[in-house]
Parts: sequence; C-alpha cells; structure tokens
Amino acid sequence: MTKIVIAILANAGGVGKSTLAAHLAYELAKKKVATGIVDLDSNCSLDILTGLEPVEIENSTIGLFRDDFTEWHLSVPPEWKVKNLMVCQSHLGMTDAEKTLAIKRRGQYILQKRLKSYPIDKGVIILDCPASLGIICENAIAAATHILIPIELEVKSINGSVKLLEWIEVVRADLELEPEPQILGVVPSIYNAGKAQQRQYLEQLPDLFNPLGVKIFPAIRDSVEFANASGYGLPLHEYRPKHPAIQDFKQLTQEIIKLTK
Repeated sequence: MTKIVIAILANAGGVGKSTLAAHLAYELAKKKVATGIVDLDSNCSLDILTGLEPVEIENSTIGLFRDDFTEWHLSVPPEWKVKNLMVCQSHLGMTDAEKTLAIKRRGQYILQKRLKSYPIDKGVIILDCPASLGIICENAIAAATHILIPIELEVKSINGSVKLLEWIEVVRADLELEPEPQILGVVPSIYNAGKAQQRQYLEQLPDLFNPLGVKIFPAIRDSVEFANASGYGLPLHEYRPKHPAIQDFKQLTQEIIKLTK
C-alpha cells in the first residue's frame, strides 16, 4: 500500500476544514484504511469533533517540532466505532511554537523529517492545518503527498482559494520538493442548496478551477447536525446514520483509497 499524506489547507477559518478532516478520516477507517490525523491547528477543534480530552503540551503536536522528539503520542477517539484511526492532538500553545519554529534552520522540513524518521503506521495521514499561512503550513506542504482545499461558497472564500493555490505554488518551488505534493482538489463546504447565490457559485466553480487543472469534489452540505454530533464527540455517521450529508464524503473517500493502491 502506498502511504498518502494529505494536507488540508485553507487561508481562512470557518470553512469546515476540521469537520472535513474528521469525517474523511472516519470514512477511510470505516473502509478499513488505517488512518491518522495530525492536528496542527492551535484551535484544537479536532478534540471536540473526536470527543478527546485536551492533552498536555508535551504530548501534543508541539512536541514533534522539538529537538528532543522521539515518539508520536496518538489518541483513539473514545466513542467512535471504527478501528485503525488515531489522532495526534494539538495544543493552544501551537501559536507560540510557530514563532520559535520560524527561526530554526530548515524549519519548514521538520514535519517531513519526523514522518520519515518516526513513521506513523497508517496508510493515510491527514494533516489538519491552521488557517494562517505560516511555517506550520509550509511544514505540511513539505510533508504531504497531496493537498486538499475546502472552500465556502461565498466570494471571499472562493477568491481566497485562488490566492491560496498561488501561494502553494510559490512554497512548492521555494522548498524544492521532489516529488512535489499534488493538488488533490477543492471541496465546496457548508453548502446550502436553498440559497440561490450558493447554487450559482457552485455552478461557476468549473470555470474557475478547470483551467487550473484542479478537481472539484461534491459539495458537503450545511447541516446543524454536524455541530450536534460534535457535541457528543461523534461523527455524523454515528450520530445520524441516515443523514444525507454522509453521502457527500463518498467520492472523495474513494478517490483517496485509489491513491493508496
């Protein structure tokens, strides 16, 4: 099996990035693909989504950027009814760690080195990145095989995603990565089909992204049930097993499974 490392990147908060990471990981694990999530975001939203208690700073992802790193500390979502899924949790101190990382020599390559020297025994690793485009995101790009971009169907987010693609291109060139991580695609998120403007924006996405060679995955619909499920530390699949939004993750999941073969 080919190991896949997916960096989920967005240059703005509130676009469903962590929700995508958690539910995609669940779908993969359900399909018997061993999956790990590395939370690089100081917001620690994945703790809520996966029902995990906060960890001490030394057991968080901050530790992997320290010189004395020797092992990953991985947690199992306590209420999730899937096997082969683990989370390396973040910490509120990640913002301060990023400032320290910025002055380290070759600081952009640390995550890449950790995954090579101390590999996580999972077929797919998902990197949930912060919304600020700094050295943590550069680390994710250096470590990734693929990049996935969630976008909200409103003007600011759509325009921001184009600028994000430009930034990614610059970073890939600056880091001289071989091979370069590929853009897996964009995922429209928090989609409300009842809003005419969002329907219009969704229809226009191919005109924007097809010329760039960027794939557009099915939109993930908006639903209050995502928030309700996270209140119990559960994915939507287990909180509301028949909810139609569950189907929105299927095509993306199948695409990633193909990459592992």
